[in-house]
Amino acid sequence: MGKTLYQKIVDSHTVFRVDAQHVALYADLHIMNEYTSPQAFAGLAEKNLPVRCPEKQMGVVDHVIPTHPVSVDKRTILIDAAAHQAANFTHNCKKHGIHLFDVKDREQGIEHVVAPEIGLIRPGMVVLCGDSHTTTYGALGALGFGIGTSEVEHVLATQTLIYRVARDMRIVVDGTLPMGTTSKDLVLYIISKIGAQGARGFVVEYAGQGIEALSAEARMTLCNMTVEAGARGALIAPDATTVRYVAERMKGLSDADVQAAAKQWPESKSDADAAFDVTHRFDATDVAPFVTWGTSPDQAIPVTANIPRLPEGPGESLNASKALNYMGLQAGQAVDGLAIDHVFIGSCTNARIEDLRAVADVVRGRKVAPSVRAMVVPGSGRVREQAEIEGIAKTLIDAGFEWRQPGCSMCLAMNDDILKPGQRCASTTNRNFEGRQGRGARTHLMSPAMAAAAALAGHIVDVRKEFAHV
Repeated sequence: MGKTLYQKIVDSHTVFRVDAQHVALYADLHIMNEYTSPQAFAGLAEKNLPVRCPEKQMGVVDHVIPTHPVSVDKRTILIDAAAHQAANFTHNCKKHGIHLFDVKDREQGIEHVVAPEIGLIRPGMVVLCGDSHTTTYGALGALGFGIGTSEVEHVLATQTLIYRVARDMRIVVDGTLPMGTTSKDLVLYIISKIGAQGARGFVVEYAGQGIEALSAEARMTLCNMTVEAGARGALIAPDATTVRYVAERMKGLSDADVQAAAKQWPESKSDADAAFDVTHRFDATDVAPFVTWGTSPDQAIPVTANIPRLPEGPGESLNASKALNYMGLQAGQAVDGLAIDHVFIGSCTNARIEDLRAVADVVRGRKVAPSVRAMVVPGSGRVREQAEIEGIAKTLIDAGFEWRQPGCSMCLAMNDDILKPGQRCASTTNRNFEGRQGRGARTHLMSPAMAAAAALAGHIVDVRKEFAHV
C-alpha cells in the first residue's frame, strides 16, 4: 500500500521511533514569537543548555507590537508588560545568535506572513512554531504545526520534538470558486460542514480542481484556518504554483536549481494507492460569500442566508443559544444588513498583498461609511511597501481606511488595538470566540472583499450584489 504525503514527510524526518504512536521528529525550521518563548528560554537557562541549532531558528515580534501609523524607527511598545516581553525576547535571541525581526526592523511582520515571503518555507519541510496557525505552511507542501511552551524548549535544545503521529484526512474540492468568492469563503464553508472538531486528530490533505486553481497565497488562507476544524496540520501537494512562488523568493537559486526544483517538488505527493482514514468531497461551485454569526468559525452561513434555528441536541442548542446571546442576535435573523461599528482587515489569515489588492478593487473611488472605523494592517513590512508601490495604500487612505504598520493587531486582544464591549466588527481574522478582539466585542469572520464592502455600506452586505464589478 502506498503512503500519503503526510506519512512521507513524517518518515523522512523521523530520528527514531519512541513507541507505536510517537516519534522523535526533526524540525527543519523553528519560528518563535515574543509571547510563547520566554518560559522556554528560562528553562534552557536553568539547565545551562545552549540552543542546539541557532541557524534553524527565527524570531518575530508580532503579537504585542502596536501598529500605529508612525515611521518604523519610531515604533515603540507603550504597554509595560508587552515591552518587557519584547525586550526579553530580543535579549534571548541575541544571546543565542538567533535572527530576529524586531520592533524597528523594516521587514518585521506576522510570523506566518514573513517566513514564506522571504523564502524560508519549502516543500517537504517540517516547520514548528509556538502558534496554532503554523498550519499555514501546508500551502507550500510543508508540514507545519503549533507546539506548546515546553515543546519550544525541547526544540531549542535538541532541534527535535517527541511527536504523536496523526491520522490522515483527505478533502477533495471539485470545480472552481464562483466570482466574488475566495478561499476564505471556501474554508468557512468546509468548517461549517464538518464542524469545529471535524478534523480533530487529523492532518488534512487538500486536493482537487478547486485547490489547484487557487494561488499560493489563497492556499495559505485555507491551510491557516484548517486548524479551526481541529486539524493538527494541513497539506497541499506541491505543483507549478508552489514552485513558482517558492523559487521567486528563495535567495541564491540558479536556473539549474529552479529547474531541478520544478521537477522534484511536484513529485512530493501522496501515492495513488495511499489510504486515507477519512475522505470528504465538496463542490466549489456551491460556495457563496460566508459570514460567521456565532462565536465559533463553524457557526457560519452564506451572507444570503438567515441564522439557523437552534439545533435539537441539548448541548448544541445551549452552545448556539449562548453564542446568539453574546452576539446580540436571534435565530432566523438575516446577517445581510446587520450594522457594524468596525472593520479589521489583517492577520496571518488575510494580510498578504493579494488580500489587499482585493480590498482596493472593492473600495477604489468610494468612501468608508461615516459610522464605521476601518483599519488595514498589512502582514509584513514587505507587504506594506509593495502596497505603497502599487498605489493600494493611497486607494485605501483615500477611501477612509487607517493604513497601519504590520503586526497581529486586532486579531487578538494582546496589544492596544482592541474593540470596546458591544462593538460589532467585520473581520478577516481566523477566530471569533468571546473576547477574542476585546472583552464583550462581537466578531464576524469574512473575506477581505466582504469586509471591504461592509466598510463602505456600514453593514454586512453581499459583495457580489452591491459591488458587482469585483
